[in-house]
Amino acid sequence: MKRSWLVLVGVVLVVGLGFSQTTVRIMGFGGIDQNIVEELIAKFVTPKLKGIKVVYEPVQGDYQQVLLNSLSAGTVADLFYMDIFWAQNVIKSGRVEPLDSYLANSKILKKGDIIPSLINAFTVDGKVYGIPKDFNTLALFYNKDIFDEAGVAYPNENDTWDTLEAKLKQVKAKVKGVEGMALAPDFARMGAFAYANGWDPIVNDASNLEDARFVEAFKWYTGLKQKGLGVMPGDIGQGWGGGAFATEKVAVCLEGAWILGFLKDNAPNLKYGATLLPKSPKTKERGNFIFTVAWGISANSKVKKEAFQVLELLTSPEAQQFVLERGLALPSRKALVDNPYFKKNEPAAQANYVVFRGASDKYVKPFFFDIYGGEWMGPINTAMTEVMSGQKAADKAIKDANAQLAIKMKELRQKSR
Repeated sequence: MKRSWLVLVGVVLVVGLGFSQTTVRIMGFGGIDQNIVEELIAKFVTPKLKGIKVVYEPVQGDYQQVLLNSLSAGTVADLFYMDIFWAQNVIKSGRVEPLDSYLANSKILKKGDIIPSLINAFTVDGKVYGIPKDFNTLALFYNKDIFDEAGVAYPNENDTWDTLEAKLKQVKAKVKGVEGMALAPDFARMGAFAYANGWDPIVNDASNLEDARFVEAFKWYTGLKQKGLGVMPGDIGQGWGGGAFATEKVAVCLEGAWILGFLKDNAPNLKYGATLLPKSPKTKERGNFIFTVAWGISANSKVKKEAFQVLELLTSPEAQQFVLERGLALPSRKALVDNPYFKKNEPAAQANYVVFRGASDKYVKPFFFDIYGGEWMGPINTAMTEVMSGQKAADKAIKDANAQLAIKMKELRQKSR
């Protein structure tokens, strides 16, 4: 009888332990991210965290809006993506947990492990609120077959805007049915050239579009369309530069490492190369953006300790190596700077290294615009579309955009108070 009682107690304990499992909810992008994160969880998290169940909740559509709504409603996941584009506003809302104490006590993740420019982007008032999971910059991707057919040298890191333009002019003249550059009417592409000129997007909380450095970059970029040396992706039935590049109807495009998986799936036979963006003829320097997403923890989570354990493993060297080799993004850990993968003699690895190097150029800025967020770019993108579609002259479009932006910034400042 005593033995039976002990067996029964053991069964009850086992059953009880089974039901005591802690669940950590993760919120992130849908699409390809869902497959990748679920694979990361299966490979690098679940085997090492016993008693913790990790559930990924992908968001299809407007992730930022869904996150903001869930933060306000108190239903947000324990661990979630924060895009550098708008993270500062979310952090300043007080709904994101500061991570300094967790980092101080961690054995596998320290603040100093992360590339400084990345972690600083998620640091507010001296406190760390997010751990960048990876990053991207822009590179110039070129179609080798098109340049070979034209007998024109490939774009390279010594190119200036002028020498690149000359190469595109030769390609256009010698290869029928091919455009020069995919010219997305988007500050997220054109802005890198304005930065290369030494331009600052926001000065004393004022719009700054009529600055000569911006005007020169704007006119060069949109001027490629007017000279017949580029095309907006939408004009050839594509939604972005990578889609246009995959059709082999354009010789070059400006994208990050995110294009690599797309090309592998949609244009596996396309022979491409990648190089750093061309230099400004004026400053002799390059500009670029740093695009990055961090993991943040909800300040209201009831499982913060467990959520941080999951975060540690999702940003481990092993996990970042996996993401790198899948051609999705670049590692945020400093220890992976000299990664052997970058030295492989294959297009994707070489392109990844170029994108990685882009973060070290002189005029590189994080892809965010203070309290103004994505709305800040609207007037600029409209101006580019107007010029490249022939609706307005560049000077008129810039002047109008500057006035519209001044009004928009004033509205957004008032709204943020």
